[in-house]
Amino acid sequence: MKYSRHEKILELIEKEVIETQEELAEKLKALGMDVTQATVSRDIKELRLVKAMTEDGRYRYATISHGEGTVSARLMNIFSEAFISCDYANNIVVIKTLPGMAQAVASALDALKWPEVVGTIAGDDTSMVVCRAEKLAEELVNKLNRLAK
Repeated sequence: MKYSRHEKILELIEKEVIETQEELAEKLKALGMDVTQATVSRDIKELRLVKAMTEDGRYRYATISHGEGTVSARLMNIFSEAFISCDYANNIVVIKTLPGMAQAVASALDALKWPEVVGTIAGDDTSMVVCRAEKLAEELVNKLNRLAK
């Protein structure tokens, strides 16, 4: 339940400008999730969300990788350039990369600190990501394919 709520929170803040915890709680309730402001507050801490300024001067919730840090931006650029494909089996996601780039891709994923990811391990052209559940692995494959575009 918590992980699916975290996933929805990340999807919402990626798609919409959400300025307050109350606004985020209302969006989650509209999706059928029974949450309180206190629960949303804990989720924000666990996801390490930050307030980032938008182009029009408002503030919105964002992940640290999107809100600040050139290292994270560089890693995400490396990820999108090195990524070839991914698939999953049970709770394990296997990512194929350009030769020599698997460790950089794993590092980029580690930097995101996504709650569904337990850890990563990498070889030369293949990274393995262990997820908390099979459903989360399936969702991660979809998210990685979107991220690579």
